[in-house]
Amino acid sequence: MKNLRNVLHEIPFVLRQGTLDVNIQGITLDSREVQRDFAFIAVKGSASDGHHFISQAIAKGASVILGTSFEHFEPDVTYVELENRRSNALDLAANFYDHPSTKLRLIGVTGTNGKTSLVFLCHQMTTLMGYKSGLLSTIENRVGDQIIASKLTTPDPVTFQSLLHQMVASGCTHVFMEVSSHALHQHRVDPSMFDLAVFTNITHDHLDYHKTFDHYISAKKSFFDGLKPEADALVNIDDKRGAVMLQNCQAKQHTYGLYKAADFKGKILENAASGLHVAINQKEIYSPLVGVFNAYNLVAAYGVHQILFDGQENILEALSSVHPPPGRFEAIRDRARGITAIVDYAHTPDALKNVLETLLAIRKENEQIITVVGCGGDRDKAKRPVMAKVACYYSSKVILTSDNPRSEDPNQIILDMERGVPEDKRDIVLTIEHRAEAIRVACLMAPQNALILIAGKGHESYQEINGERKHFDDREHIRACFNWNQSSV
Repeated sequence: MKNLRNVLHEIPFVLRQGTLDVNIQGITLDSREVQRDFAFIAVKGSASDGHHFISQAIAKGASVILGTSFEHFEPDVTYVELENRRSNALDLAANFYDHPSTKLRLIGVTGTNGKTSLVFLCHQMTTLMGYKSGLLSTIENRVGDQIIASKLTTPDPVTFQSLLHQMVASGCTHVFMEVSSHALHQHRVDPSMFDLAVFTNITHDHLDYHKTFDHYISAKKSFFDGLKPEADALVNIDDKRGAVMLQNCQAKQHTYGLYKAADFKGKILENAASGLHVAINQKEIYSPLVGVFNAYNLVAAYGVHQILFDGQENILEALSSVHPPPGRFEAIRDRARGITAIVDYAHTPDALKNVLETLLAIRKENEQIITVVGCGGDRDKAKRPVMAKVACYYSSKVILTSDNPRSEDPNQIILDMERGVPEDKRDIVLTIEHRAEAIRVACLMAPQNALILIAGKGHESYQEINGERKHFDDREHIRACFNWNQSSV
């Protein structure tokens, strides 16, 4: 393990008991290294408290325990009492990995919808432009071309610094990452580390955690409030909270949008099933991406690269070549019947509305739209009836089903959703708890040329039920229903 003095550099602490020679107020520290296996940082989270696992950590070889309070002390173990467990955990990890964020350009994207798509587009573009970059996202993490599994939208502080360290070691020059409101509230990242922060939009989400919409907005805004003056901030000015994000922001300010005046202004010239024709600052590009929400992503990606690379000539060429990430408006077609299924991660009312509006815009002759949708358990309950109402408003038929029920009864989640079904739409709604059966029924009932939206899980290859993750991939079930090998391409 690294020298404890270096890891604790500039972090307020008190050493309570241990084998090192110390001043008990934590002013001086012997320079000897700890010889045993590892240090354990006890953090109190929203679901559990790391302090309850200290004995297990010591049993597995931890020789240094860092936390905010201790009930008892074991011999030959050093206890470091920290003043702020969350921000200190980030500082400790940064010290341990030698501050990797200072050795590359770090770009963070926050907002309710669009984070994953935007960081994927930016990572692709930078690669196409000849740079090696890293990616931290809901779907996966990437160190150059190496794919590393992702467990959280934004990693915990130690994993975060470890991944940045790997990216520096592999020669990455830029890192594009999603920055969630949870991560900001829990100090998993420090805004001052970032060279560029991007805001996509904000709608009601995660109120199970933040409790109020104002608190949710404040968490997002803290990202921009903490930027250093030499950093850059890019916000969607069409979103009414875009200007709010820039209030009290010391960084250089930039805007993008489709409708209001902006530094990076886009205009949709054509939005078809085959893709988008968009003008950005009066320069036209064609993209295989579909929908107004993707037009925003394209304009934002253009703005990011103009800020980072200051007008480099191949930005537009790279932008026209990018493709969407897995599970984001991903199309699977049954050519024999002319049916198209769209798998999308849309799990908020606004995201679901955006996808359904896109389907309405690209359908040709009033084809039916059949929506299969559920809501996750142990999450924001207020959005459940709203999700059902949005699905009913834009769809020909709706099937309410299970998503990731987690510890909740899936039937109760569906009942919560049913409360949002308008009285005059009840005859178009079915409820089928088992998601696989819901997908099968949607495929069987779909007439010629119908559009089927399977919403909520996108890229996820599991379903979480009673604390257990079981393999489940919407795309696999659709292909099975379409008799993929015989009739579909």
